[in-house]
Amino acid sequence: MPEARPQRVDAVDPDIREFHRIVNRDYALFSKNSDGSANARRLIAEKVRAPWRQGGPDMAETRETMLPSGVRIRIHTPARAAPGRALLYLHGGGWVMFSLDTHDRLMREYAGRSGTVVVGADYSLAPEARYPRALDDVLEALDWIAQGGLGVGYEDPKIILGGDSAGANLAVAAAMRARDEKRREADGLLLNYGAFDCEERGSHAIYDGDDYMLTRAEMAGFWDAYLGEDRSCSGPYARPLTGDLRGLPPAFMCIPECDILFDENIAMAEALRSGGAAVTDKVYSGATHSFLEAVSISSLAGRALDDAAAWLENIV
Repeated sequence: MPEARPQRVDAVDPDIREFHRIVNRDYALFSKNSDGSANARRLIAEKVRAPWRQGGPDMAETRETMLPSGVRIRIHTPARAAPGRALLYLHGGGWVMFSLDTHDRLMREYAGRSGTVVVGADYSLAPEARYPRALDDVLEALDWIAQGGLGVGYEDPKIILGGDSAGANLAVAAAMRARDEKRREADGLLLNYGAFDCEERGSHAIYDGDDYMLTRAEMAGFWDAYLGEDRSCSGPYARPLTGDLRGLPPAFMCIPECDILFDENIAMAEALRSGGAAVTDKVYSGATHSFLEAVSISSLAGRALDDAAAWLENIV
């Protein structure tokens, strides 16, 4: 495993730094008098992220439906949709917060830039619903798409599993379980700054702090909420970097340079390759955790989205 990159005084891209400044300001504003509960944190996160979901590509159609278990899904169909290809995208938020709404623009960006129908799954959140509930929800959505749930032209589509942070964890775990349980397997993985293991690595110390969006304490709290404080019994579907990654599909990995999760993303890219997957891993200098959400002000985020869109277009 390569050593984490050394910290630099001006490591963060100026546009991403402005994104952090605004987000941190708004968190401080909306957190006054908060009781700190999971529900309160979710409401605050929705308010903070609301301006960043505005704008972006218009869709030919956006609709919602419910799966039999009650999981809500949102389907974005772009004007130039490529028939037979769908991205099931799973939002981040440490398995605890965020939603289809916080990540609505990001999903539309992928749809509009790549011509791919994007399906967002409103999976169950921790700590009320601990592992493996969210993963079960994702597999239900995967099965629904595979069984023709998207309708005409998508009876047997190419399916890409994608997500950011906790969502990237769920994407890899769902691909592993689909393989192991002889379900319809994914045809690709789109992984943005994923949380793949609860073990800390060198980059956790180097990029800890509010300047880099995600802190060690926050990530530890997310793992506790998802798995409980005893993580030893969680298994490889909860911590996919510890599991059998052989035979998984091609992957695109967006890896921010200035992220506490940098080292585990590099390790995941190497592990996927060792397992036989074709991996396109791109490290974005000056980028931090969650930087794709800054696309309205960041050319760096736009470039990363274009890179992923070009990769998606080759899943045929």
